[in-house]
Amino acid sequence: MKKISLALVTIFSYSSLVAQEKPVFGLKAGLNVADIHIQNVDNAYNSRLGFHAGGVAHFHLSRKVAFQPEIQFSAQGAEYKGSNNEVSLSYINIPLMFQYMFNNGFRIEAGPQVGLMVNAEDKIGNLELDRDNDFKGTDVSVGLGLNYLTYSGLGFGGRYNFGLNNIYETGSNDYANRVFQLSIFYMFDSNHKVKSK
Repeated sequence: MKKISLALVTIFSYSSLVAQEKPVFGLKAGLNVADIHIQNVDNAYNSRLGFHAGGVAHFHLSRKVAFQPEIQFSAQGAEYKGSNNEVSLSYINIPLMFQYMFNNGFRIEAGPQVGLMVNAEDKIGNLELDRDNDFKGTDVSVGLGLNYLTYSGLGFGGRYNFGLNNIYETGSNDYANRVFQLSIFYMFDSNHKVKSK
């Protein structure tokens, strides 16, 4: 948690220096459709449904470009093919999204994400087996997304996170997270309706 706190302080301090306006804060939550991709192995897992929830800060770097760091809890993993058993991976993710904003409320975004693992376990029926030692503590990915923000401050978005590093401690093949997210968010900006016209 100390590393997370230090990283967030650094990000917010730098963003405040380069931002044209004060940041707008918000809350965000939604559905994860998660999978684990294994190098040189096709369709090893089925997708697992999870969720994400957390907070966002939105910094305008110019009239059209913004920087949006986030922090969220994210339930990921995958389901073993041919069974109802699954590997459950929980992360604290820190996405660092750069957004291009259109006048009609749509925003395209891209940026890196760092994930810090909270826990890993196999779920076999009602049995839960600890697998923290089998997975690495850090996940690095790239996110690509599209959002729509209404005049009321309520927004909707979709993002695909493409894992870049091997998250598995052993074995000859690389394991990487793949997560598609559908989100609903709310930005606490009393002037948004005026500024969006």
